[in-house]
Amino acid sequence: MKLLIIGHARHGKTEAAKILKRERGLQFQDSSKAAAEIFLYDLLKDKYGYKDFEECYKDRVNHRQEWFENICLFNKEDPARLAKEIMKDADIYCGMRSNVEIQKCIEDKVFDHIINIYNPHLPKEESESFDIDFNALPQRYTIYNDSDLDTLKTRLMELYMKLNIIELQKNLKERIGEDF
Repeated sequence: MKLLIIGHARHGKTEAAKILKRERGLQFQDSSKAAAEIFLYDLLKDKYGYKDFEECYKDRVNHRQEWFENICLFNKEDPARLAKEIMKDADIYCGMRSNVEIQKCIEDKVFDHIINIYNPHLPKEESESFDIDFNALPQRYTIYNDSDLDTLKTRLMELYMKLNIIELQKNLKERIGEDF
């Protein structure tokens, strides 16, 4: 099962991915970290004088729009390019920010399910660095991260079980036909 975890900055996407890794052994890759490894560190290191990759990665919060725009440029020929690279080795892509990118990934069936992590107590990002329209996404599941980590874990595990059932039903339909 291939998952996409999306949400605004600081709403708990990475924490959700870490929980799924700990509890279910799913491997995840953060979009910003992958982009930095693939091309952004080399692109930005001289501009900002970064000593190393980690310094560049930690400073991304100060340059959200620039990172967003550079990832969009990287994906110009194929908006799903970064996602496809990430999903070669991961079960979860964590942190997509572009509506064009997510629509192409849906079209190309890069993910089986999309999970939106949402904390109603935190602000949403500006559209310059995050332009996904949650309401326009098919088969999107929202997990509210408005309590403690145990509640987030419980909500994620309940959703994960539901997604497993959906996947089992889908596989059965494919194997025995539509009469299921």
